[in-house]
Amino acid sequence: MNSSDLAGALWRTSRHSGSNGGNCVEVAFLDGGRVAVRDSKDVGAGPALVFTASEWAAFSAGMADGEFVPTA
Repeated sequence: MNSSDLAGALWRTSRHSGSNGGNCVEVAFLDGGRVAVRDSKDVGAGPALVFTASEWAAFSAGMADGEFVPTA
C-alpha cells in the first residue's frame, strides 16, 4: 500500500491526545477491516503502518488487558 492509497482516509486522534504536546498517533479505519496508523506530526509526509482486522483486534485486546504497560 502506498501513500496515494491513503489519500481519502479519514484520520482520527484520541480526544485525550490534546494534552500530550503533540506526541500522538492517528488511526484510519479502511475498507476490508484494515486499520492504518501514523504519527500525527508527519501528516501526509510520513509512513503509515497498515494492519489487518485480526492484527488490529489482537493489538486492541492486548491494550485492554494491559499487555503493553511497562513494568519497573
